[in-house]
Formats: sequence, C-alpha cells, structure tokens
Amino acid sequence: MSDIENTPADVSAESVADATDSSKTTAAASKTSSAKAKAPAAKKPAAKKPAAAKKPAAAKKPAAAKAAAKDSDEPVAKQSGESKPASDAKAAQRAASVPKRQRLAAEKAAPGERQVVRAQAKYVRSSARKARLVCDNIRGKSVLEARAILAHTPRAVAQDWSKLLESAVANAEHNHELDGEDLVIKAIKADEGPTIKRFRPRAQGRATKIRKRTSHLTILLTPKD
Repeated sequence: MSDIENTPADVSAESVADATDSSKTTAAASKTSSAKAKAPAAKKPAAKKPAAAKKPAAAKKPAAAKAAAKDSDEPVAKQSGESKPASDAKAAQRAASVPKRQRLAAEKAAPGERQVVRAQAKYVRSSARKARLVCDNIRGKSVLEARAILAHTPRAVAQDWSKLLESAVANAEHNHELDGEDLVIKAIKADEGPTIKRFRPRAQGRATKIRKRTSHLTILLTPKD
C-alpha cells in the first residue's frame, strides 16, 4: 500500500521541481539562441565601396594641377634662357635711351598741342613789383628779342631774368629736343615770396623794421607756330 499510494504533498513537490527544471532549460536555450543570433551580426564586415566609385586626384583638383604645372614650367623657361621677341627688346632699348623728363613731357602733351617748357627761380632778392616792371617788356617776345631787351635793361633784376631765360632754353634743348632760337615766351610772371624782417636802430633808442622782400620768377616757353 505504501508503494502505490502517494500523498498530495509529494505530488505537488515533484510537479514544482519539474516546472523549475523546464523553465531553467528554456531560459538557457533562449540565451544561447540570442547569443548565436548576435554573433554573426557583430562579425559581419562593413561593405566596401567599389574601386570605380573613387575619383582620381587629378580629376578632383584640375586647377591645382594646372597651377603646379605652371609653377614647374616657369623655372625651366628661365633656366633655358628663352629671349623675348626682337620687337619687345628694341622697344625697351628705345624707351631706356630717351630721358625720363622727355618721356614724361611727351606723355603729358596731348596730340596736336605744342610743348611747353617751364623754368622757375625762387627766393630772388628783389620785390615782385620791380621784377614785373622788367618782365612786362619781354612777354610774348621771341628768345632772341628777349635776350636783347634784357641785355640793355638797367635794372638789377634784369640779370636774374636773363639767367632764368637761359635756363628755360637749356631745358627745351636738353629735355625736349627743341631748337632754342625757335622759341617764344608764352607766359612770364613774378610772384611774391617770403619777406625777411630786420631791424635798424634809430634816434632816441628806437628801432625801425626793415622788410627785405623776395619773389618767385617763372618763364614758360613754347615753339613758334
């Protein structure tokens, strides 16, 4: 009787033990299956792009390649000693042979206009009024006539005007390649310069101011019509 009959408590304990064993086995099986499923995903290598998709370096930066080629060609051209065209060399020689002042004057002079030669004397020790009395006699005269007038003028400032006239003629001949005797006085003027102030003793301990005036002389020459 004892072997056949079992108590309800024993039956329930055995059923609980079987249930726990089955749950452990299912949990272990699920863990192994999830681990197996995750393993291939982690080991899967990244997909590589095809080699044809990559662009060559020359195609990406054509401007940089051209600049590098240009830089590399320049020293070669310099070392090889390539000369400029003969026309450019001749033009450079002609420009170098012409004086700088003459080139500047030719550039300033508009086509169809006569060249104007200028000479100026500053701080001449004469008043502007006395200088104007002489320059009014030679305005509009030719160089030969002005020389003759200044040579026979008794005023001291006439010598300063004569020196300035010769300077203007020399500028025309040397800088502009003009004939000195074929020139006319286009404009002539005398401007006031700074006044030098001095003092002179007078009677009863007084002092009197002395004004020593100066002037700026200017002559403009141009070829005859």
